[in-house]
Amino acid sequence: MTLSKDSIPPNVRAAVDAAQEKQAAEVVLLDLAGLGAFTDYFIICTGFSARQVEAICDEIEKRLGQCAVCLWHRGGKPGGEWMLLDFGSLIVHVFTEYARRFYDLERLWRAARRVEFEEPREGSGMSGAAEAEG
Repeated sequence: MTLSKDSIPPNVRAAVDAAQEKQAAEVVLLDLAGLGAFTDYFIICTGFSARQVEAICDEIEKRLGQCAVCLWHRGGKPGGEWMLLDFGSLIVHVFTEYARRFYDLERLWRAARRVEFEEPREGSGMSGAAEAEG
């Protein structure tokens, strides 16, 4: 089964949209189903400063709270290079550029189906389109 934009669960799509609203870069969704993972999905994205990393996390937490999705755990320190939001079936990793390259979660989970989201165009009013890799 190929992962596509249309098959992404609404709460996962809401998290992607929230990240993009705060100008997260290189937003990637990894579908971990069937890989023996402890969660169904990872969202991995980049912020260009510790302040932006925190703002991205705040917006995702707010948006999923509005969808009645409970945050189980928030990891990382304010001002840090990596923050983690654990929603149970979805875990969001927000990194600075350096930390993302250092930890390289995409390589560690390379067997996962992957969707990359295009950067939203200025003034388009649309979130990025998804491109699936299978």
